[in-house]
Amino acid sequence: MKAIQYFSDEYLAQCRAMSPDQILRFLDDFRRLHGATPPVSKLISLKVPEDLLNAFKAKARLTGTPYQTQIKALMKAWVVDQEMPQGTRHGD
Repeated sequence: MKAIQYFSDEYLAQCRAMSPDQILRFLDDFRRLHGATPPVSKLISLKVPEDLLNAFKAKARLTGTPYQTQIKALMKAWVVDQEMPQGTRHGD
C-alpha cells in the first residue's frame, strides 16, 4: 500500500507563488538533504577579450568573490531568468 500525501490550500498557494529562483533553491536543498550525488563540474575553454576578463576579475576581487564563482552565478541567473525574453537582458 502506498501512502497518500495531502497538501493544504495555503501550502499549494505558497508553492504557486514561488519564483523560479526559489524553486531552484528548494530543489537543490532537497537534493543535498537526500544525499544525491553532487553535480560534476566540466572544464571548458572560453575565449574572452583580455580587457573584459581583466575588468571582470577586478570587479570580482572588489566584491570578494572568485571570478569563476561569479561567472557560474551569472550563468545560473541567466538560466533561471524566465521573465525577460532572450536578447533583452542588460543591453543584449
